[in-house]
Amino acid sequence: MSETTKRIALVTGASAGIGKATAKAFAARGDIVILTDLDEKRGEAVAAEIREKGNEALFIKADVVNHESVKLLISEIDAQYGRLDYAFNNAGIEGEQAETADCTFENWERTLAVNLTGVFHCMKYQLPLLLKNDGGTIVNMASIAGKVGFPKLPAYCASKGGVIQLTKTAALEYATRPVRINAICPAVIHTEMVDRITDHDPETLEEFSKLQPMERLGQPEEVADCVLWLCSSKSSFITGQAVDIDGGYLAR
Repeated sequence: MSETTKRIALVTGASAGIGKATAKAFAARGDIVILTDLDEKRGEAVAAEIREKGNEALFIKADVVNHESVKLLISEIDAQYGRLDYAFNNAGIEGEQAETADCTFENWERTLAVNLTGVFHCMKYQLPLLLKNDGGTIVNMASIAGKVGFPKLPAYCASKGGVIQLTKTAALEYATRPVRINAICPAVIHTEMVDRITDHDPETLEEFSKLQPMERLGQPEEVADCVLWLCSSKSSFITGQAVDIDGGYLAR
């Protein structure tokens, strides 16, 4: 790769929260960013915001649950840029809260379809394009809920635990090729998802903050910083890891 060739970064679930923050961080670093999401209006707005700052961004609507949609997304990136260097598979949902026996089949299937199968769909089509040129890096969105259990979130915890195992398996498969694959495991990050769960109630937000030893919520930009570090030469000997971004939560 020429030193003047810009890297291509793909971010799924890029219309809000951690995805939005990471897309903006890639762009600020000088990468060309491809944003994808089901929310076309908000995704286009994020891309426009990036372009207004003089950086390069393109929004392409795609549904990670539909493998044909993901295949088309990666084909469009290949046709337009001929390469992919970084992929942040961030798209996900929290699902509905209910004890295991009360978890509906619909909630189970939908949560795993988005959070786990969606990551598989992305990796399946991203890997050949990453290998087409100089290799690259994949970062998958897991959660501390993939490492420890949380009552009333059976589908969410199962999906995130699956992401960690999928990440480790693929990392071993590609360890001798120029592709590194890691996952990140945030604790409670102040996003729209948290605002939905807490209904913007200050007391509930305070309770969420106190769950973490640092006694505050993480910020999307802090997660973005970790993703960009994993997508850099600074982490060149790191693969197959599930990196905690949790304010000390799992240290107890």
